[in-house]
Amino acid sequence: MSTTDPHHLTDLNSFQALYDLGWNPPERALLFKQWLVPVSVSHGLKLHTLRIASADASFRRYFRIDGNDQTFILMDAPPDKENCQPFVDISHLMLQAGLRAPRVYDWQPETGFMLLEDLGQHTMMHALTQVNANQQLGLFEQATDALLLWQQASQPGVLPAYDDALLRRELSLFEQWYVNTHRQYTLNAQQTADLALVYDRLVKHNLAAPRVYVHRDFMPRNLMVSDQSTDNRLGVLDFQDAVEGPLTYDIASLMRDAFISWDEDFCLDITVRYWQKAKAQGLMDFEDWHSDFGAFYRAVEWMGLQRHLKVAGIFARLSLRDHKPKYLADTPRFIQYIRATAGRYRELMPLLRLVDQIEGQAPNVSYAFGRM
Repeated sequence: MSTTDPHHLTDLNSFQALYDLGWNPPERALLFKQWLVPVSVSHGLKLHTLRIASADASFRRYFRIDGNDQTFILMDAPPDKENCQPFVDISHLMLQAGLRAPRVYDWQPETGFMLLEDLGQHTMMHALTQVNANQQLGLFEQATDALLLWQQASQPGVLPAYDDALLRRELSLFEQWYVNTHRQYTLNAQQTADLALVYDRLVKHNLAAPRVYVHRDFMPRNLMVSDQSTDNRLGVLDFQDAVEGPLTYDIASLMRDAFISWDEDFCLDITVRYWQKAKAQGLMDFEDWHSDFGAFYRAVEWMGLQRHLKVAGIFARLSLRDHKPKYLADTPRFIQYIRATAGRYRELMPLLRLVDQIEGQAPNVSYAFGRM
């Protein structure tokens, strides 16, 4: 289609609506138009169909636009706030591994605009609320199948390391943003020592796990249900922060979701199913994980605890620094996760006492199990 095509000129006239899409700073609207007009010609995009698709917890925004026989996603990621190179690289890794990840059709690094394959409008999170228990189970089976494809593709040295420094940097968010800023609670010397002791135990335990590719936010909100009858694989999004790290991380993320809670029996069922498939693929050849599901599940819980502490800090930061107050509404779920796990193991009891003091709750009556 040439730029002199009458239909295309009509699109350009209606394209003035893009200035109402909430650009910050406003000058990005012009940059977006300058990028999108030639892209629309080369990919057959219908400019008058441009609409907001979604935003996420970062500075990225997404728009949807129609093409001749499919829809596309446009990403707005200001380069001074978002580095899109990992997204492009990891999308390629995932496609090579056989996952359903969005293909990158066009990217302008200097402005942060990107044209992507559209994986659909319905997340796994949405689908879970619309189906029965058996169908929910099927969706989680698809999710763990995708996870195992990702983990099996792992190669050392390709992705950044989920190392001691990164784990501790994430853990520090809990005290800085949740405890000090949100709860306005200052730890005394004993509490600081107790928290440092628990952090040492968590980091040492989690770093001992086998290392694979880690999505870092593998949960139903970032998995897309296909509307194609010929391909029912779940699509995978929000993977730009992927690292090489503990095998336990993504299954913990999937089953201890930041936005929805599942009964313990259901979590156990899905985790057992994942463990059995991972064992058949040789991913459980570590210590006694291949023969003792309890040992593996303990490691998943300890990894999940690290994630919950991190996310509690991140959600407080999103609410208080980035003015996105909706995220604090989910923090009680994290505190419940933290208390439940810390109360289950004697080595983590100092954390339970600390959280009870911060939250003003009575001590948890609990028991401990697992190896010491």
